Amino acid sequence: MLIDMQSFYASVEKAAHPEYLNRPLAVAGDPARRSGIILAACPLAKAYGVTTAEALWQALQKCPDLVIVRPHMHKYIQTSMQIKRIIESFTDLVEPYSIDELFADVTGSLHFYNNDPFALARQIQTKILIETNVYARAGIGENKIIAKLCCDMIAKKNEEGIFFLKKDELDQHIWHKPTRDMWGIGSRMEKHLYKMGIHTIGDLAKTPLGRLRSKWGVNGEVIWRVANGMDDSPVSTVSHNTQKDIGNGMTLPRDYLEAWEIEVVIQDICTEVCRRARKKGLMGSVVSLSISGADFDHHTGFHRQTKLEDPTNLTQEVYEASKRLFYINWDRQPVRRVGISLSGLTAAETYQITLFDDKNHLRAIDKVMDSIKDRFGDTAILRAASLTSAGQAIDRASKIGGHYK
Repeated sequence: MLIDMQSFYASVEKAAHPEYLNRPLAVAGDPARRSGIILAACPLAKAYGVTTAEALWQALQKCPDLVIVRPHMHKYIQTSMQIKRIIESFTDLVEPYSIDELFADVTGSLHFYNNDPFALARQIQTKILIETNVYARAGIGENKIIAKLCCDMIAKKNEEGIFFLKKDELDQHIWHKPTRDMWGIGSRMEKHLYKMGIHTIGDLAKTPLGRLRSKWGVNGEVIWRVANGMDDSPVSTVSHNTQKDIGNGMTLPRDYLEAWEIEVVIQDICTEVCRRARKKGLMGSVVSLSISGADFDHHTGFHRQTKLEDPTNLTQEVYEASKRLFYINWDRQPVRRVGISLSGLTAAETYQITLFDDKNHLRAIDKVMDSIKDRFGDTAILRAASLTSAGQAIDRASKIGGHYK
């Protein structure tokens, strides 16, 4: 099963505020910080045409009585974990796919429900609703991709919120739908497929695999397998345990035009990335920097990476590497988003000692800062640059995933 929560953020807010139960409600970012974007809208709001990711002012034009609630990410994470525990009471094979979607392999539990997957799905749906006031939908299939397609394209749209899609019935239920409706197909890919004469999911499923592989390589095979409902991956409880990189991104409250301002942001992000790496006992040998502007119609910026001589988790070393990438590649265009990641991860138990660099001094600084932050909070000690007009460390400390806790 793929179990999905309806309008998750909005549902959690309505559960916390029963007075909003019969009113259109949306969760949106802070308009004063230029992040007034709809993150979730309840079904009543959607009936007015309010959609996720549209600007708040547009939503209010469609629905002047819309209740706007600021996101509370900590609450959503707690509820998501509670829902995971509920599903784990039915099966021990539960794999989070996102904060509001979870895969569950219920093969071993079906005999308790007379081998009726609908009965089991209803039990899960009912228990989640009783304990959290969040309405769940369930797509059922013989593998993860069919369950996902079933949930997104059928279960979310039917009255019961549950559907069992059999592989030999794909042609009856989803092959007639446009390719854009399929998981993994965006607007750009849809245009490419259209030029190839591929308009529906069925067209994609029947396209010779070699033609798609010659066009897009492995990705061509991936979308072909999705269209045909082919997926060999198991539901895994450890799928997210192996970490390939440690990174952070930050959307800025305004365009940053001066180099020194962007340096401050880079330093703030490096501080957080390296602190997380040290907590996990990891070092990285590859530093990546992403810079982008605010105009999505006219892309500016770059994504570049550099290989370090030795793996590190020292803030100063990652900062210097990131700063070099910035000055080599920045086109002097306004910057609205900065992202930094550390990859090529290895255990931090052993590290290279050098004769000419006093890395022990840098390690001592990082260790002291980490211990103070762990004990007294993220803003208990900051670099002086973070207190300038460009600094974002204080504001970021009050957020989870870019939204207020």
